[in-house]
Amino acid sequence: MAGTTITGGMTRVKPVPDVKFCLVFQCETISVPVMRRVLGDTLRGLGVDEESVYDILLAATEACTNVLTHAGRLAPGYAVVTSLGAVGCQVEVADEGIGVSPAPDEPAAEEPELPIAQLAESGRGLAVMRAFVDHVTLDSRPGHGTVVTMRKHITWSSDAPLRQLRAAS
Repeated sequence: MAGTTITGGMTRVKPVPDVKFCLVFQCETISVPVMRRVLGDTLRGLGVDEESVYDILLAATEACTNVLTHAGRLAPGYAVVTSLGAVGCQVEVADEGIGVSPAPDEPAAEEPELPIAQLAESGRGLAVMRAFVDHVTLDSRPGHGTVVTMRKHITWSSDAPLRQLRAAS
């Protein structure tokens, strides 16, 4: 059975997204508006409400812009992998750049964050992402690139094709 794991006589079903798709780009400035167009049109076409689409696109734009700014020409490309389920959307932006080690003077994740307007220009991307989606993680290691994972609870339009497909099954 696809998507299941059997452990000690118990069967556990792994959550499988209803839809998963991947966009792969070269590190070029034109990739960001193309990503916005394709991701936005796809989410709208599947029936995600406009407010959710707006928030996801804003956060994804910041993540892709960070790839171009920080990974730059050293990274041959990057991928935007989107998964949609009944109540949420996850977008991963993964680059093939050099990656970075966390700075020793970086604040701990539990410390309160400064308002976006008070951040240096270079530190605003993650703060903007966190303001528009429910959860953001950053995994960056030297020699392995960087992956930004963003999760957002979404609302579906009443005539969403995925909603109709679930009701029929």
